[in-house]
Amino acid sequence: MKFAYRFSGLLGTVYRRGNLSFTRDGSALVSPVGNRISVFDLKNNKCETFPLATRLNIVCVGLSPDGSLAILIDEEGAALLVSLIGKCVIHHFYFHKPVHSVSFSPDGKKFVITKDNVALMYHAPGRKREFNAFVLDKTYYGPYDETTCIDWTDDSKCFAVGSKDMSTWVFGAERWANLIYYSLGGHKDIIVACFFEENSLDLYTISQDAALCVWQCDTELDGLKPMPPKDAAREKNAEKNDEEFLEEPKGEEIRGKANPNEQETRDKVKYSRVAKYFFNKEGDFNNLTSAAYHKKTHLLVTGFASGIFHLHELPDFNLIHSLSISDQRIASISINCTGDWIAFGCSGLGQLLVWEWQSESYVLKQQGHFNSMVSLAYSPDGQYIVTGGEDGKVKVWNTSSSFCFVTFTEHTSGITAVTFTSNGYVILSASLDGTVRAFDLHRYRNFRTFTSPRPSQFSCLAVDSSGEIVSAGSQDSFEIFIWSMQSGRLLDVLSGHEGPISSLSFNPMKCVLASASWDKTVKLWDMLDSWRTKETLILNSDVLVVAFRPDGKELAVAALNGQITFWDHENAVQTGSIEGRHDLQMGRKELDKITAKQAAKGKSFTTLCYSADGQSVLAGGLSKFVCIYNVKEQILMKKFEISCNFSLDAMEEYLDRRKMTEFGSMALIDEGAGGEDGVAIPLPGVKRGDMSYRHFKPEIRVTCLRFSPTGRSWAATTTEGLLIYSLDSGLIFDPFELDIDVTPSNIHKTLHQKEYTMAIIMAFKLNEKKLIQEVIEAVPSNEIDVVCSSLPDLYVEKVLEFLASAFEISCHLEFYLIWAHKLLMLHGQKLKTRSVKLLPVIQFLQKSIQRHFEDVSKLCEWNIYNIKYALAVSQQRGMKRLAEETLVDEDDLDSDSDYLMQEVHKDNLSS
Repeated sequence: MKFAYRFSGLLGTVYRRGNLSFTRDGSALVSPVGNRISVFDLKNNKCETFPLATRLNIVCVGLSPDGSLAILIDEEGAALLVSLIGKCVIHHFYFHKPVHSVSFSPDGKKFVITKDNVALMYHAPGRKREFNAFVLDKTYYGPYDETTCIDWTDDSKCFAVGSKDMSTWVFGAERWANLIYYSLGGHKDIIVACFFEENSLDLYTISQDAALCVWQCDTELDGLKPMPPKDAAREKNAEKNDEEFLEEPKGEEIRGKANPNEQETRDKVKYSRVAKYFFNKEGDFNNLTSAAYHKKTHLLVTGFASGIFHLHELPDFNLIHSLSISDQRIASISINCTGDWIAFGCSGLGQLLVWEWQSESYVLKQQGHFNSMVSLAYSPDGQYIVTGGEDGKVKVWNTSSSFCFVTFTEHTSGITAVTFTSNGYVILSASLDGTVRAFDLHRYRNFRTFTSPRPSQFSCLAVDSSGEIVSAGSQDSFEIFIWSMQSGRLLDVLSGHEGPISSLSFNPMKCVLASASWDKTVKLWDMLDSWRTKETLILNSDVLVVAFRPDGKELAVAALNGQITFWDHENAVQTGSIEGRHDLQMGRKELDKITAKQAAKGKSFTTLCYSADGQSVLAGGLSKFVCIYNVKEQILMKKFEISCNFSLDAMEEYLDRRKMTEFGSMALIDEGAGGEDGVAIPLPGVKRGDMSYRHFKPEIRVTCLRFSPTGRSWAATTTEGLLIYSLDSGLIFDPFELDIDVTPSNIHKTLHQKEYTMAIIMAFKLNEKKLIQEVIEAVPSNEIDVVCSSLPDLYVEKVLEFLASAFEISCHLEFYLIWAHKLLMLHGQKLKTRSVKLLPVIQFLQKSIQRHFEDVSKLCEWNIYNIKYALAVSQQRGMKRLAEETLVDEDDLDSDSDYLMQEVHKDNLSS
């Protein structure tokens, strides 16, 4: 149960590709992030990534009108039916071909998908249990090229489909006597979007060359006539005869003609083009890439390849607003149900923006790292995570909301390492631009820049436990530089290594710095002894990473040969080793000439960290697996597969035989490469792949791992983004010293007899969270002191851990604060003796209380301001003041308001 970590969040990636969708109430946005989906709650300022994943990147998302179901379809046409309420997969389905778009009908009874040049209509999954959730109803043929977009009429009677052959087709969801199909032309480029007018068959079509056609229909929706029963019965019989020869029913087929004869069009619905408008000015060639239309407000939003978007009012085509939000193409646009918020997704930079067009302000503006993340660090209280990327940006993320709240862009080259100081308000980052920068989290500024006498590329960074000494290792001059945080001056340059410095780590308890290098040594430098080399630990292979245990008594070292060795650094004795090469389980890349097993011989762990209690170590590298080892037993405890996304390279263990031909792998064919002879095999050691390919697959790898100081979660920077795994205690039955007498009914009986201490002990033995909460909240506030003093030492720690988790969700703030205060006051001395073991629990408690403190203090400051303002208004009413008296009056006002605040404070204390 200790290692029951589950995927709980994806930070750093807000949008990859596919369509954005607002939920039914318009307050949340569903965004596809690779092979997962994230839901951004815009009212409560929170983001949640669902713990489910498709096999490849998601291309399109369809939400049901009631907001309970979603259909996710990946690049190859594999679909998942997902419950947005239960956050689980209900059904798997395979469409066999790539799907371009999916849309539910407004009444929720049908949904249409477009693939190749066909539109398929399925019965929507109901609320009952079904053996097959996707039942094909009708197949619509008509377009000659791939279909691109879908839109429904408000009453679900008809839908329109746009195509790459520059035509738009209107189909009846039922076989109407006067509308089975209708083809519309009039464009000179691919149809990007088509929209019906509200409660009408009138249609707008928009093409890639930024042209808008307005089509008027001669019939209203009410004028659609049902097909006579005789004709319908004749067609059904013909279909049954066809199905006798088939193994399974295919559903009804409707084949449209682009040029029907006169007899077929007689007494049928007719469309006429009323107007044609152009978005681009003369001589401007800007491709239109996406569009959205809000029917109630007649608002059309169009996005372009240059990152510009336009707001128009239809049908008069009046320009309301035009703005550039990015320098990359806008891939997706969505409008919420009220028409106030517009969401934009830019796949090039991974941007997600929500714009309130009436107030011209951002509701949400998020962007991940442009290139992959390289390093991460937790703040001392576990509330924030800082990440550094190859794009030279340093971003700080809030773990509770999953949003980035500040980005520092001062570095001019890739970040190699980031860390927090012990007070949690200063961030340090090292970069290949030859600087180490310190950022202040109070004022959000770069207040110190540390440089070396000669320009050096810094590859690693460490700061001591006091936050006063900053050290960075160079990868070109093989030296370690030491600076003072207070003055910003260079204190010392440590030389002695004969290879690039790969990792630095300060001992948390002593003034000792460990440095690892490619020269197969780890050196220990004593700060108090003029930075002399205290010890040199010699290993068999190049050292990649070094880490101290939280209590500072042990050192873990990962080397290039795949071994993790543990050292007693005081006596320079090796205490153990783990052979981890085979646990990494490397995948085989598409262009690899050798098998994954042979390739794994040269692979090793590139990142390493201790758990908060120091009993286990977390290791990862160029693989999709992260391993947790027990340090004492030196065995693998658990392996986490961090990704199942086959859109990334090096995911498969064996070559896919379907991609093999007699001439070699299909991956060697670079599509659209012109007359060149295929793909050049990349150089060995190149991790990113060749960026010059037209089709580039990023390779899966874990660049950095860190355990949260609270011990309840760990984070990994990977190719997909920043993944967070945390303990999911809600679903696990994990009893503790359970007896036969400990049952929920006995606990309630003990509680009824007012034996509170006994009831708490029994509840913790059963270890069910709801029961523990019920028992603790049943204790009267005047009895807390007595109960706390009579609790055994073993259960004090468990109650503290429960209080820390209860603070995050409970509204009984004062009640739980009394509990925490009494426990720490009565058992503080005994807890101090076990401080190392209890540190994660105390930090978890501190994080929870700190968050509430910040929220309440902001509220109090706002109230103080309002009271001062109310006082000022009441004193000024009916008074005409002279200019010279103003200053005197303001001083009096401050003293009066301070007196009032003191009185309010006294009243609160007395109550």
